Amino acid sequence: GEPMQYVLRKAYFYGRDFNVTPDVLIPRPETEILCRTVIERMSGDTGCRILDMCTGSGCIAWTLALELTGSEVTAVDISEGALKVAAGQDFSDEMSATGASAPSFLKRDVLDVSVDMPGQYDVIVSNPPYVMDSEKALMRSNVLEHEPHLALFVPDDDPLLFYRAVAVWAGKLLKPEGLGVVEINEALGADTADVFSRAGFADVC
Repeated sequence: GEPMQYVLRKAYFYGRDFNVTPDVLIPRPETEILCRTVIERMSGDTGCRILDMCTGSGCIAWTLALELTGSEVTAVDISEGALKVAAGQDFSDEMSATGASAPSFLKRDVLDVSVDMPGQYDVIVSNPPYVMDSEKALMRSNVLEHEPHLALFVPDDDPLLFYRAVAVWAGKLLKPEGLGVVEINEALGADTADVFSRAGFADVC
């Protein structure tokens, strides 16, 4: 039942091979939609600053850094194991060919909303934990038994805690007219949008 990606220590995401270990979630195809949304919106905008929250394997941070050449990407996670994996991704050949810069990876607790990050960002993205504990019964055993629960699950009585934290971070760090994109639990779509609307963000969809 061990996922093949952990056996091979590789996972395919947005046209690239990423290193993965049991310290990080295996990148999912649906997360490519998040990346594609940012890339399409920010294409041609040189020098944009991007913050990736709950970076895990770094697949979002690296994809945006490599696809949006000239961008400055910072990524945060609470897991030292995940940060080691993310920082250890090797795209040196592509960076040499394109001039792209590697993301910076920092240890931060997203739920600590004191927010000690410098400057402001053009884009904030996040794929935080959002699977409710009650949904475990619907999940396959290979996920439950092998992928990190820290990156997956939230309590039933407070399933949007990470989105509230992201909204606070974004309120302090996202530039006016900046772009925020998050991956969500489809069962909580309206409630998640309400979190950002209540936090004062316009054009929430």
